[in-house]
Amino acid sequence: MLSSAQAEDFPEAPPEQDIIALRIPVPPMCDGWRLDHFLKWRIARLSRTRVQMVIGEQIQFADGRRVRPASRVRAGEVIRLDRPAPVEPEVPRHFEILAEDQTFMAIDKPAGLPMHTSAKFYRNTLTAVLRERFPNEPMQICHRLDRETSGVLLVARTAQAASQLKQAFALRRVQKTYVALVHGCPEPQTGVIDQPMKLLDTPTHLMMGVSGDGLPARTRYHVLQQLGAYSLVQAEPETGRQHQIRVHLAFLGHPIVGDKLYRASEADFMAYCDNGLSEELLLKFDGLPRHALHAQSLTFPHPVTGQAITVQSPLPSDLIDFMRTLA
Repeated sequence: MLSSAQAEDFPEAPPEQDIIALRIPVPPMCDGWRLDHFLKWRIARLSRTRVQMVIGEQIQFADGRRVRPASRVRAGEVIRLDRPAPVEPEVPRHFEILAEDQTFMAIDKPAGLPMHTSAKFYRNTLTAVLRERFPNEPMQICHRLDRETSGVLLVARTAQAASQLKQAFALRRVQKTYVALVHGCPEPQTGVIDQPMKLLDTPTHLMMGVSGDGLPARTRYHVLQQLGAYSLVQAEPETGRQHQIRVHLAFLGHPIVGDKLYRASEADFMAYCDNGLSEELLLKFDGLPRHALHAQSLTFPHPVTGQAITVQSPLPSDLIDFMRTLA
């Protein structure tokens, strides 16, 4: 199941168009489903009212048959969804290059820049910025960082390099080190959080959580510095679950400062998504517009030579300035 924020596998329309054409293939398991039920399953975040509007205004069948909520979808067909390009929030679109050669590029992703097209972002994404800055290169992003997470991000410059680097991530041959500002101070100050995780059944279909029937998840952590009622913590995930560091630190009782899902609440997160950052919400988010998580370093095997390469990103100024207020 995909939320609308996870639709990056659909081809994007050229940036000059005002309509985004999404292509939604129907898998065998959905053969014969009603169209409205299929769309609600495929784009889980859409409300039932929104699904009806989408069917009435934005859906086309490839064979031209009439589109109705009760229309039956067919396995193997591709449904076209034409939606207006969203009016996008402003985001930082510039990034520094930390290291590069002919096969890879390690960039310093700013907090606030989303990775892929979503319900809210189309042109203001890292994939779009890469196309603009490097129009003649087949760039492929090799892993993910949350929109609000800053720091080292690895991009392949060739298909062969992408295959090698993605395999290295899959085989856990890549070492990732993060720093996070958290509430309180974990005890013991050095340890391993070994708690399985899974996607929770919540209204947003975005929240992960610790669960005995989840997938294995391990995070090593170490307290670097105490800052009054807060601590700066180094975290090294040994597995790559979505939101892993955020969930694990919150599980310990030390959520990351500014975390809209795991420090505040899902309702507050949805209010932020729908209406933007109000003064009231900013207070609930600890006075920090983004969560205080930074991808500090990445060590990976070079896609051609296999030599270990380490790339580091300095702590960004917004987190440094915020930490100064805590001293």
